[in-house]
Amino acid sequence: MDLSIIIVSYNTCQLTIQTLNSIYKNRYNLLLETIVVDNNSNDESVTKIKEAFPQVNLLPQKNNLGFSKANNVAIRQAKGKYILLLNSDTIVVDDCLEKCIKYLDKNKDIGALGCKVVLPDGSLDKACKRSFPTPENSFYHAIGLAKLFPKSKKFGSYNLTYLDEDQIHEVDCLVGAFMMVRREVIEQVGLLDEKYFMYGEDIDWCYRIKKAGWKIVYYPEAKIIHYKGSSSKKKKMEDNL
Repeated sequence: MDLSIIIVSYNTCQLTIQTLNSIYKNRYNLLLETIVVDNNSNDESVTKIKEAFPQVNLLPQKNNLGFSKANNVAIRQAKGKYILLLNSDTIVVDDCLEKCIKYLDKNKDIGALGCKVVLPDGSLDKACKRSFPTPENSFYHAIGLAKLFPKSKKFGSYNLTYLDEDQIHEVDCLVGAFMMVRREVIEQVGLLDEKYFMYGEDIDWCYRIKKAGWKIVYYPEAKIIHYKGSSSKKKKMEDNL
């Protein structure tokens, strides 16, 4: 198996189906499996995904496990040489998956690869290439200096906005919406830290991968579209009811 695609779904039925459509509409010269972990959705996700995509390995959960734990459930079952964390609110564009695998095959020192992640309006999702957060770069980001001076290495270091978004770069961390990781890397550094329910787990994983001596690379020749924050918005709405 070349690739295991892991999608965590939580009340994003139509978006998840859209994501799966974007995967299966393409013909690939690779063997892949798709595992969907449903975090106890109440919007008919399980029924509709099962009907539309019988080839998907669907793992319904009795509770909302959060992002890290749900991904780990699937990683333990995954058979692929590479493991892809893919958000349920994304569209895989053209031959994105094949491009990433070919690049990883040629560059054995890369532990995790991220593609160019764009928002529906065509702008870059800045979280797809980042530095590790520090008190200094977080401060510049929080007070708006990063936005005022995006080309400054000092002020724009949080999201590396001074780097050309259309060029390949080695970075500190990627975004969990699209992160392709070698199986041997996961075997070395371990699974996602389940203390993180949602947000921060991707940074922690990248930190451990880089600490273990692997490169983390932003690869903009491959692309997805990200309808950002759909699951977290639904979670916040439910918490306020």
